[in-house]
Amino acid sequence: MRNFDTLRTLVRGDIKEKEMMSKHTYYGIGGPADAYITPIDKEDLSMILRFAYNNSIPAYFIGSGSNLLISDDGINGLVLNPGKAFRHIKFNDSNLYAESGAMLGRIVRESIKRNLSGLESLIGVPGTLGGALVMNAGAFGGEISNYLKSVKIMNMKGEIKSYYPNDLNFAYRFSSFKENEFIISAEFTLKKEDPRIIHERKDIANLGRKTNQPLKFRSAGSVFKNPKKFAAGYLIDKVGLKGTKIGDAEISKHHANFFINNGRASSSDILGLIKLAKKKVKKEFNINLELEIKLIGFKEKIELCN
Repeated sequence: MRNFDTLRTLVRGDIKEKEMMSKHTYYGIGGPADAYITPIDKEDLSMILRFAYNNSIPAYFIGSGSNLLISDDGINGLVLNPGKAFRHIKFNDSNLYAESGAMLGRIVRESIKRNLSGLESLIGVPGTLGGALVMNAGAFGGEISNYLKSVKIMNMKGEIKSYYPNDLNFAYRFSSFKENEFIISAEFTLKKEDPRIIHERKDIANLGRKTNQPLKFRSAGSVFKNPKKFAAGYLIDKVGLKGTKIGDAEISKHHANFFINNGRASSSDILGLIKLAKKKVKKEFNINLELEIKLIGFKEKIELCN
């Protein structure tokens, strides 16, 4: 990246050139990013975003990489990770404040400890709060947006703005946050509940996840969103694709909506399975499967996979 030397002099946090994104995704797949940056605080982040905006450099916001497929060709632009600077969480009675880099699992566990209900069905869902909000993460009847009170974001001009539920649209695995907005923090209003009820809900979610998902293998979770009438995994299974392999990528025999990396899968291997599943389900059921995972860095038209 031609501006890397200038950017290095400005960034106060950690910055790496040509960092392999395979180190930062659950799939263990992904080529080099021009620059991988962990800002040290909000002021550092603001400066980085302004620099990217003023120099027309693409910026991507990545948490733990739990729902990403990144091209082996890498990413042209900046990759920003919230890191330790954005992991603070705080409780005040039934109110929860959490920053975007906080792991969702930690937030759920700390809420349960305080007998606060609302997030327990998300136990075991990987990733950071920022990614969970963007995807409107949900499981076993609960969604993270249900108890949302407010969100603070930073735009590409380095400006902080607050959103409230009426400002945002949420649906199944969808939110109206813009791609060029970096989520800083969020507040939730949870509710006091009998701890026995909370733990029962948590245990049901835990059991369902352990029973139905191939947790021992590298994956990015559910590849496709569930259509209205049928689960995506059911449809992929019905067209006979369970266990199908391309290279070192495989459609899980345990759950057909999980595509796993058996060790050395490339992004092209996973993408090939995505296209195959979409094609067969469309032909057999006339249903167009929509991606739940996010694709970054692919030069071909992403419309083929949406």
